[in-house]
Amino acid sequence: MWIWCMASHASAKKSVRKSERQRIVNRNRIGRIRTCIKKLAGEIAGNVSADTIAESLRTAQSEVMRGVSKRVVHKNTAARIISKWTRKVKSVMDSAAVEK
Repeated sequence: MWIWCMASHASAKKSVRKSERQRIVNRNRIGRIRTCIKKLAGEIAGNVSADTIAESLRTAQSEVMRGVSKRVVHKNTAARIISKWTRKVKSVMDSAAVEK
């Protein structure tokens, strides 16, 4: 357990236990978000179909917004992330349409 100061009351000890459990849950949520974004970035860089990229974008948006609802990610940060990746996906889709 990660304790940087010793709790002296029972309620303080319980608070330390709760915050440690929540820290682990939050780290997992952030990791899921990062994984979805890295997967999306890899698909954009690779030669993947437009449907697959669009599905990855939807998954990434869903994970980011879930992070907002769980208060792991700030809503403005989430909006910036979603906007950035939506623009990138749109440019890829447009360039793929021009090539056809």
